[in-house]
Amino acid sequence: MCSPEQLAILRSFDTPTMCNAIELICPHRRGSGFTVDRFFSLDPAAGPMVGYARTATMRAMRPSGRTGSADVDVRVGYYQHIAEGPGPTVTVIEDLDPHPGYGALWGEVNSNVHRALGSLGVITNGSIRDLDDWADGFQALAGSVGPSHAFVHVVDYDVSVTVAGMQVEPGDLVHGDRHGAVVVPPEAVDQIATTVASITKAERRLIDPAKAGGLTIERLISMLRPEGDH
Repeated sequence: MCSPEQLAILRSFDTPTMCNAIELICPHRRGSGFTVDRFFSLDPAAGPMVGYARTATMRAMRPSGRTGSADVDVRVGYYQHIAEGPGPTVTVIEDLDPHPGYGALWGEVNSNVHRALGSLGVITNGSIRDLDDWADGFQALAGSVGPSHAFVHVVDYDVSVTVAGMQVEPGDLVHGDRHGAVVVPPEAVDQIATTVASITKAERRLIDPAKAGGLTIERLISMLRPEGDH
């Protein structure tokens, strides 16, 4: 598990920067492990959320088909999963309906309950609602916004899920902000800060002269193709 200091370092970078670093540290992860669909970000100004995934699947277009007591059992088990350590946690929910977002699992009640159970926010391809009554500080990246919860119910929990192209296992370290989310490989954590510093230094060689008005096409080519590099 990450130390508080390591988590603080990860929170200091936005999610695109995390993806850049992971590409270099773990080249095999360049084409996977991140979201690829557009999200609705509840608070685009919020900083990154970094936590261990608590996962579930849901549906809303039809009733669950379970008995009332079975529905309660699933709901209790789900909340127990959300409350499990270690923390902090991020809730990742896959909407299995053919029309994801038909009904919202997320609104005033669940945003407050999940925050109380230690979750920093939710990442879902489903919908959210009650935007004016949402729990303070609880982040959300959602596929859509909708008015109704319809027949919403948790199908299963503590399972592998895929949300917006990002496959997530329970316990995965997830980093997310207004750009989307990425699963952070454990082996990359210790190298993130130094890798980001190296990337930033390389990028400044292009960004600084571009902003200063001194980047001509000739200079750009010479920077991209140094003398002797053919």
